[in-house]
Amino acid sequence: MHALTHGDIKTAQDRIAGRIRPVTLARVDPGAIRTGHRDPLDDRPEQPCEVWLALEFMQHTGSFKARGAQNFIQAHRDAGTLPEAGVTIASGGNAGLACAWAAQQQGIPATVFLPANAPQVKVAKLRGYGADVQLVGSEYAEALAACEEFAASTGALTSHAYDHPLIAAGAGTLLEEILQQIPGLDTVLVAVGGGGLFAGVATAAQHHGIRTIAVEPENCRALNAALEAERLVDVPVDSIAGDSLGARRTSAMALHAAQQDRAHSVIVPDSEIVRARQRLWYHRRIAVEYGAATALAALTSPDQHRPDTHDRPSTWGRSYRPGNGEKVCVVLCGANTDPSDLVHRPEEH
Repeated sequence: MHALTHGDIKTAQDRIAGRIRPVTLARVDPGAIRTGHRDPLDDRPEQPCEVWLALEFMQHTGSFKARGAQNFIQAHRDAGTLPEAGVTIASGGNAGLACAWAAQQQGIPATVFLPANAPQVKVAKLRGYGADVQLVGSEYAEALAACEEFAASTGALTSHAYDHPLIAAGAGTLLEEILQQIPGLDTVLVAVGGGGLFAGVATAAQHHGIRTIAVEPENCRALNAALEAERLVDVPVDSIAGDSLGARRTSAMALHAAQQDRAHSVIVPDSEIVRARQRLWYHRRIAVEYGAATALAALTSPDQHRPDTHDRPSTWGRSYRPGNGEKVCVVLCGANTDPSDLVHRPEEH
């Protein structure tokens, strides 16, 4: 396993500068999210915490994955290892879109493999980025096998949705940008699927002495389960956020990052993910995918457990409660979603 380093992330930051959109941050109105703990014996005035939203869903292709895809392709171009056949990937989700976009930006071919029953809207969007879309079989495994066969026969470079150091390092550049805008940041919350975003962000955060909270749906918890088992394990995927966070197994890089100091794992129920997504719409008119709302759900879920310490690896709880005066940033990682189920619901107060 390649152990991701902060140097990898700084290199990625220089490599993709000017090729991606810098993240936009928005501060949550004081009191909009009930957070914080007080010791009943502490008679000092309570200092409110600051909660910020990183609006990474405004990134190219609608998710953070544009960062890793751009870093992956540019690194191979710089090294002279970019083949004439271009890149290939099996993914109809955010990773496939990002790969197709980055390839188009670099002027190289992209061949994306999908099951034949993939939603037409995804196929159209991929073709809009100039990708050659190949529809194979009825499930992802068949599309992946065809992708691997294509790469072997043509020499095309195979990209991965999350389990590659260049992909994770590109994702980690997000934390560096957040720090430029929030000096003194204490904690960052990030949703975890396969673990590329978490591995990158947690590695950068560790370097700067910042706490990272990995948030997963309770029925889609590949990283949380790996921490408990102390090894990579397969988990069932049964969550409303499974379309973007539905990896059956996390990456070795993500597990390594989660086992470091100041990294913690939280799981949240689907009902709280739905509620967090609705809150973002009602209070901010922000429409994100369920995977992005998962990170916020750790702050808005009812508090069920609090750790003894913030500073050792743990798999505690179903929520995160900042302390007095804590500066917190929640990464809203993607918005490739159908917002129609948000618009017609009664307003929540």
